[in-house]
Amino acid sequence: MRAVDFTIRPGERVLLLGASGAGKSTMMAGLAGVLGGDEEGEQEGSLTIDGVDAREARGRVGLVLQDPDSQIILERLGDDAAFGCENLNVPREEIWQRVRESLDMVGLGGLELDRSTRHLSGGQRQRLALAGVLAMKPGLLLLDEPTANLDPEGVVEVHDAVKKVIEATGQTMVVVEHHIDVWLDLVDRVIVLGRPDASSPTGAVIADGKPDEVFAEMGDVLAAGGAWVPGRAIPDYSPKQESAHDAPVLSTENLSFGRGTALGVGINLDFYPGEVTALMGPNGAGKSTLALTLAGLLEPIAGKVLIADNLKPAHAGREPIDWKSKELLGRIGMVFQEPEHQFAANFVRDEVAIGPKSMGQSQDEAYRTADRMLEQMNLTRFAKANPYTLSGGEKRRLSVASMLAAAPKVLVMDEPTFGQDFSTWNEMVKLIAAIRDQGSCVVMVTHDEALVDALGARRVMFEEAKA
Repeated sequence: MRAVDFTIRPGERVLLLGASGAGKSTMMAGLAGVLGGDEEGEQEGSLTIDGVDAREARGRVGLVLQDPDSQIILERLGDDAAFGCENLNVPREEIWQRVRESLDMVGLGGLELDRSTRHLSGGQRQRLALAGVLAMKPGLLLLDEPTANLDPEGVVEVHDAVKKVIEATGQTMVVVEHHIDVWLDLVDRVIVLGRPDASSPTGAVIADGKPDEVFAEMGDVLAAGGAWVPGRAIPDYSPKQESAHDAPVLSTENLSFGRGTALGVGINLDFYPGEVTALMGPNGAGKSTLALTLAGLLEPIAGKVLIADNLKPAHAGREPIDWKSKELLGRIGMVFQEPEHQFAANFVRDEVAIGPKSMGQSQDEAYRTADRMLEQMNLTRFAKANPYTLSGGEKRRLSVASMLAAAPKVLVMDEPTFGQDFSTWNEMVKLIAAIRDQGSCVVMVTHDEALVDALGARRVMFEEAKA
């Protein structure tokens, strides 16, 4: 970004919009004073909070990032929520009062303070990250897609918690969110980042004003740039014809799954080629754990996960948990909830080429496959970048591209559309529809109702796991 100019007044609530990769998260990091030094990039001009350089105003700003795991660092829930206050030297007796209040606001007040953070679901971890920020009582609250990993109920809880906070304190808020309607009732200003014209190499502020005025004047531009403008029609990528359910390609028999404690018991499911199945339900229901079990990466507590005879490796059984990693490759692919968990290369292009190379493609063939996937995912310009330097949405697309490059017959995906603007979301959905139409079986964990509707996916609903 270059020549970015704006002033946010005390008490304003700003929605920061822009296409994936426009610089929204970079701007939020700058406001939070965590961009790093001169050796990590270039900065011209000034960025101040209450007249103080943003790097010196960290105690006045609270930032909730896209990935809650990057903020949760302590073993116990209460300790983690208190960590920020401790760093600000808040008196001990006041810390625990703040912690309990903030946990209540985000819907975690019913959990014990000594609950292990490792046993929280992705959505619960995101709410814990928010609670830790709220406990510090920042004057400026920065929210970088804070509800992207939450179920619909969790979205409402976090939205209402933030509403309660800003109404009670009048503090300033900046929120980044692709789904505009989530926060529309809480914001009074919209700032749009983007390239002023197609030839511009860097982003700038291309719109700034009241929400209704910006949407009226820039609605088409925002839509073209990828924003989820309220009322926008969802494309239909449903199968043109019903798939013939001759035999399942993947099935479970009396499956009990979990990490020590069973989250599901006696599960019997069949998954078919040429079909998309959506595993849905509240955070904490065990959907991500089931996905890992289906992919052969987590051993069942009881029962079996079985793959069709024609897909099993030679001299191997039908249970993927017993296979070697190379035997999983090309048969069952897994897109993890946290993209970083599957990165293994220093460059984006190399990351996507790993699967094809392991499948026996020559180096030239593997890189041609990688280049094709990067183009489909709008990641070509990052081919020589380190995967960890990408934005949250770009990391998600890279994780999908690297798995699809190996052309698995069964693809298990955990929140595949997380962090996407409408344009990249649409490309992702088209790609999933294409591999479905080629006969692959797709199983996805998602809260994205639009994704499920667009693909005409079969829904399998889960209830919250009993404590």
